[in-house]
Amino acid sequence: MRIRQPRILPVTEAEWTDDSRPVLAANSARGPLLNVFATIARHPKLLKRWVVFANHVLNGSTLPPRERELVILRTGFLCRSGYEWAQHVAIGRTAGLADAEVERLTLGSSAPGWTDEDRVLLQATEQLVHDHFIDDATWRALAAVWNEQQLMDLVFAVGQYTLVSMALNSFGVQLEDTTERFPADEFVDGLFPRTR
Repeated sequence: MRIRQPRILPVTEAEWTDDSRPVLAANSARGPLLNVFATIARHPKLLKRWVVFANHVLNGSTLPPRERELVILRTGFLCRSGYEWAQHVAIGRTAGLADAEVERLTLGSSAPGWTDEDRVLLQATEQLVHDHFIDDATWRALAAVWNEQQLMDLVFAVGQYTLVSMALNSFGVQLEDTTERFPADEFVDGLFPRTR
């Protein structure tokens, strides 16, 4: 959504291949096929392999869903990915995030109102996006709360959603008409200005 038109068009159902059909059919069975999947399906073998990792991060992570969504939304915001942000606002709400928390994510770890546990997750996310490294103090604070696998899932969640945000932004993946813009269209447009 940083650009107004897709650079890579989503595939139509007539263009599904043997490699992409199982992934796209499974996603279509849960509701309308999202543009992210239909766009990545332009590279069927990539889609087939990427979705395994993406499913782990979203559905198999050892992080609790609410905390996972804090990390994903902050990553999407820092990557200026309007598509990622909009899709995960709904997922975050389902995982237990309040609208005030979603809005506060635009301000980051320094915003008042976070618990110590949330703040350190957001600090780690910000460090990973900006420096690709969690500093020692933040790591110690994380390790006091989260186990080894959860720490690994945190790093891989930030990595996965940074990667996806780069793809969404660069390919010009557009939001579906049915996707809610939250907090509001004009606010989201201000957060994620289009470059052209």
